[in-house]
Amino acid sequence: MRARYGVPLKVTAGVAAVGAAGLAYAAGFEARSFRLRRITVPVLPRGTRPLRMLQVSDIHMVSGQRKKRAWLQSLAGLRPDFVVNTGDNLSDPNGVPELLDALGPLLDFPGVYVFGSNDYYGPKLRNPARYLLEKAQGRHGLNGNAPAVGAAHNPWEDIRDAFDTAGWLDLTNTRGRLKLEGLELAFTGLDDPHIKRDRYDRVAGGPEPDADLSLAVVHAPYLRSLDAFTADGYPLILAGHTHGGQLCIPFYGALVTNCDLDTDRVKGLSTHRAAGNTAYLHVSAGCGTNRYTPVRFACPPEATLLTLTPRD
Repeated sequence: MRARYGVPLKVTAGVAAVGAAGLAYAAGFEARSFRLRRITVPVLPRGTRPLRMLQVSDIHMVSGQRKKRAWLQSLAGLRPDFVVNTGDNLSDPNGVPELLDALGPLLDFPGVYVFGSNDYYGPKLRNPARYLLEKAQGRHGLNGNAPAVGAAHNPWEDIRDAFDTAGWLDLTNTRGRLKLEGLELAFTGLDDPHIKRDRYDRVAGGPEPDADLSLAVVHAPYLRSLDAFTADGYPLILAGHTHGGQLCIPFYGALVTNCDLDTDRVKGLSTHRAAGNTAYLHVSAGCGTNRYTPVRFACPPEATLLTLTPRD
């Protein structure tokens, strides 16, 4: 009996130990190993000075996350020209004070924002395998799934009021403008496509001709939104939502995006083509997780400093 079952038991114990070590790493280290990604995007008119844009996304603040709060506060030291917040700020209805404390120094800079589903609704405990199943079946969010029932409502109005008081522009299915040292920046935003709150017909028409640069902002990078922005001629689209795949395979990458975007563009800078036009697309991997799945693997939490430079 020993000869027959001794090896399998050792193998099982070894696999269990590796799994436990991986989980400890994903939850205890990588999920709190905050990074800053730096990229350059040539979208400004020739002859203009570069602009530094900080994008923060998918904070998913939970009460007691002191390290995340301190890291977010430290980003003000980058002195960006403006800030773009692409939503999903909460994962705890009691986390608003700590969220606003974390973002307080950044609220001193010009900024714009859109909301995501987790700003409006509290998270639910889900089996992570369902993301793989939904991908295989082509179902994501409310785009193919039944409407959410019994979802907890988050105090998103408190976040909106604080952002508005600080002077950040609410881009919920609307447009807005910032003037930065003589440059006119126009923004077009959508509410979250993941829960079918996007209304592109309200903002259609493309970039504003008298602006130096027009940018498109949305939380979840669903293809219908990317196609519409690109077809209308926006040079750069900013999004979040995907968490960069959150649980990735080293040397392979993400398995899911939690939307209909392909995994090759789950995070970072890429391009999108529609109706004969090409736009840059930047998808932030975000700096948080759903409170019920507080793990990341091969996908550390991040914010991005995008340096916008003149076109070639």
